[in-house]
Amino acid sequence: MNRIAATFARPHPALVCFLTAGDGDTAANLDALVAGGADIIELGMPFTDPMADGPAIQKANLRSLGAGTSTADVLAIARAFRQRHPDTPLVLMGYANPMIRRGPEWFARAANEAGVDGVICVDIPPEEDAALGPALRDVGISPIRLATPTTDDARLPAVLDGSSGFLYYVAVAGVTGMQQAAIESIEANVTRIKQSADIPVAVGFGVRTPEQAAEIAQVADGVVVGSALVELVEKYGTEAPEHIRTLTASLADAVHGAQ
Repeated sequence: MNRIAATFARPHPALVCFLTAGDGDTAANLDALVAGGADIIELGMPFTDPMADGPAIQKANLRSLGAGTSTADVLAIARAFRQRHPDTPLVLMGYANPMIRRGPEWFARAANEAGVDGVICVDIPPEEDAALGPALRDVGISPIRLATPTTDDARLPAVLDGSSGFLYYVAVAGVTGMQQAAIESIEANVTRIKQSADIPVAVGFGVRTPEQAAEIAQVADGVVVGSALVELVEKYGTEAPEHIRTLTASLADAVHGAQ
């Protein structure tokens, strides 16, 4: 059983937390997520045109790129994280260009050597799986796909085909961090998706508070929080780890305690 599967096999929903690589003291901030009780870490790969992300993560991308963060730096951050945290699943999340510009096999091999468990590539649709999916699967990395409120029953099989680890359900038809979908809509769509999916379903986009996270954890296998954590890096700088750990702990209590 790999690290992602082992995490979702626990008797409670998973808390998935996102930060952008190269934004602030990434190592300390990632350690704070683990200390706070995050079950899975998503490490964002900075990109010049993060089309799915709202203002908080857009600014984090710009700060990271402004500091000179490269793909090699992201992989080094991942490798060091794996050495410090051998059991915590690590997922790279980003866009196609940095992942495939040197060839998908190169990226998959480098990610695997860095201890990465899964990859979310926002702008490669299922129909273009050949661009990256086979290379990831060949080295045992899970290609994690996105489903949205507009993913109907006709399209869902294509999204699920070749996806592994978990399915990331984007709760709103918009960008990260800007709005929160009604729980009735989330419940209806997660229930529908789980009738076809044989992998866990985690819900993200717009989740900011423990109360929201607890509500979603009632119906989903996992809850993803990103912008609320990224904003702490911007606000507190070198003091961010303490605040990240505190928020993560409150989110973890809420998610893990959901019945």
